[in-house]
Amino acid sequence: MIKLIWSLALLAPLLFPGVLLADEAAVPPIPNKGDTGWMIVATVLVILMTVPGLALFYAGMVRAKNMLSILMQVFIIFCMIAVLWALYGYSIAFTEGNALVGGFSKAFLIGVKPESVVATFSKGVYIPEYIYMMFQLTFAAITPALIVGAFAERMKFSAVLMFIFLWFTFSYLPIAHMVWYWAGPDAYTDAGAAQAAADTAGFIFQKGALDFAGGTVVHINAGIAGLVGCLLVGKRVGYGREPMAPHNLPMTMMGASLLWVGWFGFNVGSNLEANGAAGLVFANTLLATATATLAWMSAEWIMRGTPSMLGAASGAVAGLVAITPACGWSGPMGAMILGLLAGALCFWAVTELKNAMGYDDSLDVFGVHGISGILGSLGTAFVASPALGGTGVYDYVANGVGEYSIFSQLLSQLLGVVVALVWSGTVSFGAYKIVDKFIGLRVDEEIEREGLDINEHGETAYQIDRSLG
Repeated sequence: MIKLIWSLALLAPLLFPGVLLADEAAVPPIPNKGDTGWMIVATVLVILMTVPGLALFYAGMVRAKNMLSILMQVFIIFCMIAVLWALYGYSIAFTEGNALVGGFSKAFLIGVKPESVVATFSKGVYIPEYIYMMFQLTFAAITPALIVGAFAERMKFSAVLMFIFLWFTFSYLPIAHMVWYWAGPDAYTDAGAAQAAADTAGFIFQKGALDFAGGTVVHINAGIAGLVGCLLVGKRVGYGREPMAPHNLPMTMMGASLLWVGWFGFNVGSNLEANGAAGLVFANTLLATATATLAWMSAEWIMRGTPSMLGAASGAVAGLVAITPACGWSGPMGAMILGLLAGALCFWAVTELKNAMGYDDSLDVFGVHGISGILGSLGTAFVASPALGGTGVYDYVANGVGEYSIFSQLLSQLLGVVVALVWSGTVSFGAYKIVDKFIGLRVDEEIEREGLDINEHGETAYQIDRSLG
């Protein structure tokens, strides 16, 4: 019974393009202009997160000879996924199929029209489907772009693109469907209708896991794919013996700042409405990130004697990741606790854990996104509790906040984390192996030593003025 209540009451972060017109002659719902305007802004902010935010964040951390390669990878991945999303991605993720994947009823965006709408999280409130579709496109585009930081400076550009195509199709889309697909709040009119709606939802949604803006779909999904990748591709030539310090930390700081600004679109936009709940998400996103930055800086200062700019930027990203799944249900104090834990835990992960396990995760994709994504997803069970300052979970049948059990919710969260880790890890392993067989994952050692920029792209980021002597 408890399990049924959670599946009926669950407020998902992102939704299936809800109840559309059953009769073309009926009067279509009118989207709220304020919500629509905000969602346009939020979509642009998430684009800002990827290009230029993530691109600059990563580019500053690699060596100068590989700067353009990482910029190119992020930029082209964004473009490629945008096209694939329109062709089939949106349909597979956000139409009814089964508990694991959707169907092809909206492939090539068939049926998506200027007048078609999707539901938000309030009954009777809608936004245009085109805006929702594009908002979700930006999530689909940034997620695989995160992965490339794990094997930066050593993987063939062609191999990167082939892997991303396979991973997006067989990992991102199914996990997005499993976590975020549901029929929308208007389907929950009574217990019978709610059960019918729950039966059509994604697998992880049915199990009651909460993920407001992408803890599992984005960060755990990408984090484990990055870990598998850096293990299969192998360490960079000279790793552990030669200096591999970031070549441009001001650029990394600018990238991190753009990520932080864009993340308000990422998290607050996932509310789909410009209302008081959006204000809560905004506050949580800011406070968790600030706290995580201070926590990482403090841990580094204590353990290494100096607080670094790279550490502060990394701490900010760790906080953004940790609050992402919880931002719609946590109270501000809960968000700060998540940020505190994320900053300290991720500092440990990218120093002690990585050194102990001996893997070369170039830009700490798993250590920040994977670890903090897991922390945030499990921590959501605690910070969402009304007893601990959270909002609880809304029951659309009772039209009010339902009963809440931290233990039951924690089991649901754990299930979502495990499914994401196993699914993405398995798909990633298979995709890397396929790419290695047909293309080969890694560039030759000579090319790696000289740099990917000049060898893979025929250009360099910096020109030396020899006239200066």
